[in-house]
Amino acid sequence: MKIKIVFAFTLLLAGMLACASPVSGTAPANVETIVAETFAALTVPSPEISATPPPVTVSLLSHSMYFLNADGGGQVQVYRLENDGVTVTQITFEPAKVESYDVSLADGSVAYVTNNQIFTVNADGSNRSMIVDGGPAAPDDAFINHINVPLWSPDGQTIIYSYRGINLYSIIDGQSTLILEDNLQTENGFTFGEVNIPVSYSSDGSKLLVNIVVLASDGGTMAVFTPGNHSLVRLTANHRICCALQWAGDNNTLFGGYASYNPFVGPGLWRVNGTSGVVTDLIASLTKGDSLLNFASNPFLASDGQLYFFYATLPYTQQEDVSRVPLQLVRSAADGVTDRTVLRPETYENLNEALWAPDASFVVAVIAPAQDVYQGGAAQLVYTDGTKGAISLLPFAMNMKWGP
Repeated sequence: MKIKIVFAFTLLLAGMLACASPVSGTAPANVETIVAETFAALTVPSPEISATPPPVTVSLLSHSMYFLNADGGGQVQVYRLENDGVTVTQITFEPAKVESYDVSLADGSVAYVTNNQIFTVNADGSNRSMIVDGGPAAPDDAFINHINVPLWSPDGQTIIYSYRGINLYSIIDGQSTLILEDNLQTENGFTFGEVNIPVSYSSDGSKLLVNIVVLASDGGTMAVFTPGNHSLVRLTANHRICCALQWAGDNNTLFGGYASYNPFVGPGLWRVNGTSGVVTDLIASLTKGDSLLNFASNPFLASDGQLYFFYATLPYTQQEDVSRVPLQLVRSAADGVTDRTVLRPETYENLNEALWAPDASFVVAVIAPAQDVYQGGAAQLVYTDGTKGAISLLPFAMNMKWGP
C-alpha cells in the first residue's frame, strides 16, 4: 500500500514539473532523479509540531469600518476599525477638525474636508494631498462659500462635492467641473435660494441622492441627480421627508424612515422611485383611526428581498414633539408590513446611526449617551438572528462608513 502511495505521489510531482516553465533555461530533472529525491524526502523525519500554534485572525466585521472621533487635542479626525473589531488606526492628523469625509471602495483612500479644503490620503494615511481649496469661509456660512460632503464614485475615479453647486473632481485630470449649479440670488447683500448637497451614490454610480437646502427657511427637499445627463428629479410626497435614505440593490429604489415627531416631518416608512421621484408611504405616520404614531428608522433592503429596520408605535396624544422613541429591530417583506417580526427583545431609545452589514447579518448601532445628543455615541454590533448578544465595538463613533 505504501509503495502505491509513493508511486502515485511520484507521478503527480513529475506531472507538475513537466507542466512548469523552466527556470533560467535549465531543463527539469529526469524522472529517475525525481523518484530518488522523492524517496529521500519521505525518509526524512518530520519536524516537531510546536505546542503553541500561531494566532488565528478572526474577522468580526465584513469590512473595515471608518468613523469620526476626536483626537487627544479635541480635533475630530478620521479613524478606521479593522475587521477584527478591535484594532483602531488613526488616518488623519489635521490641526483643524475634519468636517466630512468619504472612503473609496476601490482602494480605501479617504477624501475629507478640513479648513474649507479637500484633502486625500491613502488607506494607510500616507500621501496627504490637497485637491480643492475653497478659500476663506465665514464662520456662520455653512453652505454658500463652504465645501461640503466629498463622495467617491464607486469606481474611485472621481470625487463629487458641494461648493456653490455640485462639482466633479477627476482623479486622472486633477480638475473640477461644476455639473449642477446652486440656485442663488443676492439682493441688498442678502443671499437666498437653494443649495445642493450630495448625500450618497447608488452602488453603480449612475444616480446621486441630493439634499436641497432652502436658505433662510425651514423648508427643503431631496432629489435624485443623474450625472450622466445632468437631470435632477425632485422627490414628490404628500408630506416632507428627510434624513438618510438607503439605496436598494436595483440602483433605483430608496427606502427611508423617520423616528421623531415634530411640526416639520412626520414619522413613518417610505419607498422612493429614483426615476420618477414618487414617494410611497409604506407605513403612514398615523394608523388605526389616528390613534397610533408609527416610527421607523434606518431601513435596509437585503439581497433576499427582506426589509430590516428599527420600528415602534406610540399612542398619539396630541403632543408637539417626540424626539426619542424606544425602537426595536424588526424584519418584514419589502412592503414593511407583511410578516413583520421583532428580531430582538432590546429597545434602542437613543439610536443615532445604523450601519448595516451587506448581507444584513448584523448592524452596527450607535447609541447616544443622553437624549439631547444627536450625533455619535457608543458603537455596538447587533446580530439580526437574535441568537447572539450584542458586542461593544467602540466607546464613541460618528458618521460610520464601510471600507473596501
